Amino acid sequence: MDKNTYIPENFIEDVKTYLPEHLNLDDFIDHCQKPLRLSIRVNTLKMSVDDFKLEAKALGWQITPVPWCPEGFWISRSEEEQANLPIGNTALHLSGCIYVQEASSMLPPLALRSEIENMDTDQYAVLDMAAAPGSKTSQLCALMNNQGLLIANEFSSSRLKVLAANMKRMGVANCALSHFDGKIFGDYMYECFDHIQLDAPCSGEGTVRKDANALKNWSIESNVDISDVQKSLIKSAFLALKPGGSLVYSTCTLTPLENQQVCSFLLEEFADAVEVTPLDDLFDNASQATTSEGYLHVWPQIFDSEGFFIAKFKKRHSVEHHNQQQKKGAFPFEAFPTKAQNTFSSYLKKQFKIKQLPGTLMQRDKELWLFPDKLADVQNKIKYARLGVKIGAIHKNGVRLEHELATAFGHLATENVHALTEKQAVDYFQGKDVRLEKPTNETGEVILTLCGAPVGLGKWQKAKIKNNLPRDLIAQGQLITWV
Repeated sequence: MDKNTYIPENFIEDVKTYLPEHLNLDDFIDHCQKPLRLSIRVNTLKMSVDDFKLEAKALGWQITPVPWCPEGFWISRSEEEQANLPIGNTALHLSGCIYVQEASSMLPPLALRSEIENMDTDQYAVLDMAAAPGSKTSQLCALMNNQGLLIANEFSSSRLKVLAANMKRMGVANCALSHFDGKIFGDYMYECFDHIQLDAPCSGEGTVRKDANALKNWSIESNVDISDVQKSLIKSAFLALKPGGSLVYSTCTLTPLENQQVCSFLLEEFADAVEVTPLDDLFDNASQATTSEGYLHVWPQIFDSEGFFIAKFKKRHSVEHHNQQQKKGAFPFEAFPTKAQNTFSSYLKKQFKIKQLPGTLMQRDKELWLFPDKLADVQNKIKYARLGVKIGAIHKNGVRLEHELATAFGHLATENVHALTEKQAVDYFQGKDVRLEKPTNETGEVILTLCGAPVGLGKWQKAKIKNNLPRDLIAQGQLITWV
């Protein structure tokens, strides 16, 4: 119980005006002062749910399924392990097999699950308009099974770097990153996306259980200002959505100013072109948090989680837009020459038995990138911060592989793969060379795995593997064995 959680009186007075009749104010305040249960999501790009259950059992973790997310679990660990080994330093986390994610924040991507699973082609595009730090982005990529194209946008430069790092760790291969105010998408990418997720910037009223000071600067005036931004974003998102597509709008706040009223703005702005898709059957007992409009308004006390709001809309038909814009400037990439492609492909087959990489090889100066195939349709609509996966550096003797080739495509390799022991993993993530138990005759590059998932590259050197982990990913502090 965290009685130090700051809950201002004027916030409580405001909550009284819209708290649903079946919920109790004292119960709400009580839950705001309780710590959150630790929850994770299994990253199915790297590990199956069944394999995770076996790993958790071996570790002595107590796991409870999150009822709305088949990949989500609440985790209980021993006090000793909690104190000595933060979950972010465990093998499961470092390998990208799990993502520490609050249970209610798993809901927005799940609202698009049926649409993604029922796509009759892998040539489709999804937009995540406010993506960092990447929990929902990587969840969408896992639902997409790295098929199609996901454009993940983030306005904050510092948060964009965190987003990029998380996409690498999670083995995401179908993503392009952009760095804009989300208001530009309706103008520059009019009706380009099959589906859109807008987890909008908000006042964060629902996050007090993990941030005792979340309400320190709370005010109605701030809610109103933020709602104006949200309205501009949801309008932009709807313009960027293809007819027949779905838009999921979500926040981690509670006030109707940033939730129901933003949704009402969308419905008024586009009239018969937009309809609400009710979410009362998204999961068992979803009706406990469903509003009369069909939105999910998750209060902390309903499911013992953070507060969250999720709404889903369908675009019934095209809408007029007279302010479409076109990007200026040449596209900075060109196709990787056919002869060089053949040489590179031959090396991957010989070294790793990787038959083919999924995507299109593109070159920018001496950088070699692999683009998702669907990217060709929209690659010159806006300027991107990152496109696809950087898989190598081109030099006179061929291509020197990059870390991301291993994290995104290492699962395709059947030769020159080395499973790290816990001791070797500690050395690897601390930037040290990996000492082998006995000398090897293998040569060239090797893909390193942990928990069965690819985590990076090394190079065989008789009694050791030379560490090729990028310097910005080298970990500090306790890792893996400190239990």
